Amino acid sequence: MFKLAKRLQALPPYLFLEIDKAKRMARSEGRDIIDLGIGDPDLPTPRHIIDALGQAVSDPATHRYALDQGMPALRRSISGWYKRRFGVSLDTDSEVLPLIGSKEGIAHLPLAFINPGDYSLIPDPCYPPYKGGTIFSGGRPYLMPLLDTNCFLPDLNKIPGSILKKTRMIYINYPNNPTSAVCQKEFYRRVVEFALKNKLIVVSDLAYSEMAYDGYRPPSFLEIEGAKEITIEFHSLSKTYNMTGWRIGWACGDARLVAALAKVKSNIDSGIFSAVQLAGVAALDGPQDCIENMRQLYQERRDCLVDGLLSLGWKVNKPRATFYVWVKLPGKTDSIKFSALLLKKADIIATPGVGFGKAGEGYIRMALTVPKERLEEALVRLRKL
Repeated sequence: MFKLAKRLQALPPYLFLEIDKAKRMARSEGRDIIDLGIGDPDLPTPRHIIDALGQAVSDPATHRYALDQGMPALRRSISGWYKRRFGVSLDTDSEVLPLIGSKEGIAHLPLAFINPGDYSLIPDPCYPPYKGGTIFSGGRPYLMPLLDTNCFLPDLNKIPGSILKKTRMIYINYPNNPTSAVCQKEFYRRVVEFALKNKLIVVSDLAYSEMAYDGYRPPSFLEIEGAKEITIEFHSLSKTYNMTGWRIGWACGDARLVAALAKVKSNIDSGIFSAVQLAGVAALDGPQDCIENMRQLYQERRDCLVDGLLSLGWKVNKPRATFYVWVKLPGKTDSIKFSALLLKKADIIATPGVGFGKAGEGYIRMALTVPKERLEEALVRLRKL
């Protein structure tokens, strides 16, 4: 009587929900869990953003339905931030769309462009909503393996022509989740050429652009000549300003792509709470020293964890961006079994790589979202295994 729709049956269990279940069960048993699983910043939202929210929420005008396309003030702030950060000019009225977190926009976008049977080119491993959004729209994911032998970049030359004929969009994500890989502008130029040749929409996920170390500054895909006419790029305040729970992000790029996503959203939601939008304005236009402080803190944590793992003989590279460490497991180790072992024997939660896709097997992802002292404790526990 209550049979699930085929599109829902096609989805695997959502990885982070399963991890959260295991975490809650372990903590209910009184165990001291070190959670290196979900990438949720442990740092507080900067004070000036909280103050802006407090002031805005006291104004009854913010209590009504928000505009579907977001407040003009927020769209202006996003456009100004993009110009300062990347040198990219965006039309405030037609090329910027605020979102209830970038996740919902990424998941809804395929509804605007994918017909049943169409393909999306999706990196493997990847952030799960790339696949989920495609499946919900009736499309089919075609997975592009990200391998360490190719610096975790997809090999565009290996995609069959028969697939390309039925493909509507390609997803790229650098700095990358979960591998923490970065790319150079030369790769972006190849993607632009490839997308133009095959008439593809480029979906760029840039959520981790400000979380970079050792002087590295990740570029926007929109910086590349010819990219803007074929691209929609997603960004978020979640990681940059420690606002994961606030649910505010945006899409920007080609006006036609932005308008199509806006049409989908207008039939699904009623916009971001206006007070949160004004807090977003404060984040983008206010003091930015909080970002540099964040970088320094995560770089210190990165060095602590990576150097410690290397001293134990683990195979791991020091990431130049994101707050994830992508760890290679020995031999043909099963990542789910290994993650279960870490939880059982060391009370450490790590994310199995296979949960992000088949090509993630043999890896685990560790998030730098606990204090350095807890990372040091995790290394002590690992040393005892």
